[in-house]
Amino acid sequence: MSHRRNVAALGALMLAAFCYLTVETLPVGLLPVIATDLGVSLPSVGLLVTGYGLTVAIFSLPLTRLVRRVPRRRLISGLLAVFVAATAATVTGGYPVLLGGRVVTALSQAVFWSVAAPAAAALFPARMRGRAVAAVFGGASIAPVLGVPAATWLGQQAGWRVAFLAVAGLALVAMAGVAVLLPAGEPGDGHAAAGSAPDPRRFRLLLVATTLTITGVFTAYTYLTPYLTDVAGFPSGSVSLLLLVYGAAGLGGVVLTGFLADRAARLSVLLPVGLLVVVLLGMFLLAAWQAAVVALVALWGFAMPQVPSAMQNRVLVVAPGGTDLASAMLSSAFNAGIAGGALLGGVLLPHTGVRGDYLAGGLLVAAAFAVLAAEPVLARSRPAGAAAARPQLSPRGR
Repeated sequence: MSHRRNVAALGALMLAAFCYLTVETLPVGLLPVIATDLGVSLPSVGLLVTGYGLTVAIFSLPLTRLVRRVPRRRLISGLLAVFVAATAATVTGGYPVLLGGRVVTALSQAVFWSVAAPAAAALFPARMRGRAVAAVFGGASIAPVLGVPAATWLGQQAGWRVAFLAVAGLALVAMAGVAVLLPAGEPGDGHAAAGSAPDPRRFRLLLVATTLTITGVFTAYTYLTPYLTDVAGFPSGSVSLLLLVYGAAGLGGVVLTGFLADRAARLSVLLPVGLLVVVLLGMFLLAAWQAAVVALVALWGFAMPQVPSAMQNRVLVVAPGGTDLASAMLSSAFNAGIAGGALLGGVLLPHTGVRGDYLAGGLLVAAAFAVLAAEPVLARSRPAGAAAARPQLSPRGR
C-alpha cells in the first residue's frame, strides 16, 4: 500500500475520532434545545453525556476482548456503521429513544478507542507511530474547537435532530474511507499489535498515573465556568471566548506531542502532566489576577490534548500483551477518571468552594506526576523471573 493511501486512511480515522467526540459532547451545547423539544429537565439531558462516558468506561475492555480477532478494517468500519445507524435512530423518537441510541453509540466508541490508535500506528514505520497516534487524537481535539460549536449552531437554527444527522453523515464518510483504505490484515499483524518493550509493572503504573491525572483534571474542569465567573470575576459572556482560547491552544499541543513522541518519549509523557500541575495549582493561587488566569487557561488547553496521545503511545511500548486490550484498559481509566473527577468535584464543592476543587485537582495531578517521574525506580524492583518472561509477550512470541 502506498504512503499516500496510508495518509488517506489516517485521515479517515481522524474524521472518525472527530465524529465520536463531537457526538459525545454535543448535548452539552444543545442542553436547553433538547430539553424544550423533548419536555424533559436539564439534568435529564446532562445524563446523556454522563451515561455515555460511563458506558465507555465499563464496556471498553469486555467488548474489545470479544472482538479482538476481527480484522481491523472490518471491525472499525463496522463500528462506524453502528455509529451512523444509532445516531440516526436517536432523532426518530423521544427521550428514551435518544438515550438508548446514545448507549449503543457509546458501545461502539468503547471499542473504537481501543483499536483506532494501534491501527493508525500500524500504517507507518515504527519511527513514525507517535505522529500517527497524535493525528488520530488530533481529530478528537478539533471536535471541541470546530465540531461542537458548529453542530450547536446548526442545532439552534434547525433543531437538534438535524445537528445529530449532520454528524452521522460525516461518520458515514469516515466509514467509507476506512472500508476502502485501511489494510485488511489480521489483528495480530504489524509492529503495533503488541508492546515493543512489554512490561506489566510499567503498564500498571501508567494506568494509575492516567487515572490520577484525569480525575484531578475533571475535578476542576467540571466547574470551569463557575470558576471563571464567580471566582476569577469574568463576565459570563466571555466564557465562550476563553473556551475558544482553550481549544485553539490544544491544536498546538497535539502537534508538539506528535513531535516529542517519536524523539523524546519520556518527556512527551512528563511534560503535559507537569504543565497541568502548574495550571491547576496556579489557578488556585492566582484567581485574583485575570491576566494570569487567561494564560493558565491557554496553557491548560495546550497541555490537555497531549495527555491521551502521550499515554497511548506509551501503551504501544509497555503493553504486556495485545495493544488493543491494553488500549481498552487505558480508555476505561480515562473515562473512570472523568466520572470520578466530576463526582469528587461535586462532593467537595459545598465544603471547599470552587477554588478547593482546583487545589484538590492539582494535588491529584501532582501525585500522578510523581508516579510517572518515579516509574524507572518503581519498575526496576520487579519480581524475579519477570524479565525472562518478557520475550513471550513480543509480537513474534504471540
